[in-house]
Amino acid sequence: MTVTDSFHWRYLVLVPALVALTLTAARADAEACAAADADALAWLDKMSRSLQQVSYHGIVTFQRGDEVQAMQISHYIEDGVANERLTELTGHGAEVVRVDHPLDCLHPGNQLLQLGAALQAGDCGVAQYYRFGVVDGELVAGRRAVRIRIEPRDMYRYGYVLELDQDTGLLLKSATIGRGNKILESFQFASLSYSGEATAGDGTNVVHRAQHPQPGAGLLSLGGAHPAWTVNWLPQGFTATDQPADVSMRRTYTDGLAVFSIFLEILSQDITPGEGVVRRGGTISYTRGMHMSGLPVLVTVIGEVPLNTARMVADSVAALP
Repeated sequence: MTVTDSFHWRYLVLVPALVALTLTAARADAEACAAADADALAWLDKMSRSLQQVSYHGIVTFQRGDEVQAMQISHYIEDGVANERLTELTGHGAEVVRVDHPLDCLHPGNQLLQLGAALQAGDCGVAQYYRFGVVDGELVAGRRAVRIRIEPRDMYRYGYVLELDQDTGLLLKSATIGRGNKILESFQFASLSYSGEATAGDGTNVVHRAQHPQPGAGLLSLGGAHPAWTVNWLPQGFTATDQPADVSMRRTYTDGLAVFSIFLEILSQDITPGEGVVRRGGTISYTRGMHMSGLPVLVTVIGEVPLNTARMVADSVAALP
């Protein structure tokens, strides 16, 4: 996963899933979930509306460990659709674009967080797994900000710190927080303008068009000759984002904030037993070889979760009887 791909995933996919929570949570009875910070949820609700109402253009920095990348991001809203462009200003100059995305489109992660009735009944939803709080923020790209702290209630997920524009609610800065309050990766606007259409590239960059698949559609399949499989353990609160067939080679799960995917690859021959781990900021790639229905397979878990979570998920993958 490249820096641009990771940032696109974080900002254009996970952020909308996060703020969808507040479309219902902020409207729930205040006594239905005493653990949820009503002020924090109200600010997140404002952030969710900014994604549907605000056009902006700016320069952001994205940092993972010692790796720093500068990017240009544009978000343009017109006639009920959003157009977005993310361009590397360093590295290879790659671009990711998403065009004509309906503002009323609900992705599976967003649908997971449509919790109105459950919250009224006393089900706290994602607040069962995270604590939320709001404090005064700092100056980001010349804009006064409000800081939202999101802390995990267990060891299976990371925390986050968000800085929102006090006037518009737009997300100005974000950090993924690991054990010991270590910042694993972060991004922030260096400059920001609330006007102008999404800018076009200069024609020299490699452009990746972000796909917009329907849930359960276009899934890669292993075919009937390969074993059907299942995942026997997930951290509480994680739910499938699609409806894959038992033999599809990918499964994706989210709790509304964190996302990870599981990939299954049939190998042509056995590999040496063991495991492999690659960390890049808040993203981990964990691989483990195993046998499934007599076939050697490689299981890979990749996403924004701690190593112990990825390992436990991978160990729970098994063939269906």
